[in-house]
Amino acid sequence: MTKLRVAGIGVAAVAALSLAACSSSDTASSGSSSAPAPSSSVAAPSSSAASGGDGMTTNADVFGPACSQLPQGSAPGSLDSMGPQPVASAASTNPLLTKLVAAVKATNLVDTLNSAPAITVFAPADPAFAALGDAKFAELAGKPAELSPILQYHVVGKRYDAKGLASAGSLDSLNAAGGPLKIEGSGENMTVNGAKILCGNIPTKNATVFVIDKVLTPGTNK
Repeated sequence: MTKLRVAGIGVAAVAALSLAACSSSDTASSGSSSAPAPSSSVAAPSSSAASGGDGMTTNADVFGPACSQLPQGSAPGSLDSMGPQPVASAASTNPLLTKLVAAVKATNLVDTLNSAPAITVFAPADPAFAALGDAKFAELAGKPAELSPILQYHVVGKRYDAKGLASAGSLDSLNAAGGPLKIEGSGENMTVNGAKILCGNIPTKNATVFVIDKVLTPGTNK
């Protein structure tokens, strides 16, 4: 896998993609029954958790119906806790992303993601993988060569915040062969290849994370 071979986030679950083009198309970035129950955006914690890179955000910029499901204060998985950590380490404490984290570990992408200087990750939430089933997920997790391209399709090699994404309209992922990622709408109405944002603008040390409701399928928007 190349230097920024990554995965979205996002995405072990990504494996779901291979499965029927994983119409599950993110979790990460378009709504489905997998979406967590709605609620208002999270109020900004006392400290800013963002650190360096294009599209840097703070806790005050976080938005989306699933943000309220994150731990509060300085508990593991909270905004204050994730902010100073590199993205893969931060995701490992996020209760919305346990399947994606498993996929990233299965493809040995933890160090790659953590060492990237500035990236944007579209991370499918756990419910996005529900249709896959435990057996199929385990099978795909055992095939890193198939999972890596899917995970890479959930990562952009530049750091964007929500406003930057809306302005861009279309972005190339680390999986260039997968075709562009199409960004539509803005704010809480933004979608990525049709996937809805469940909790967006999450700041980590080297990335901005957007939790989405479907697993993104490479080749969908070619």
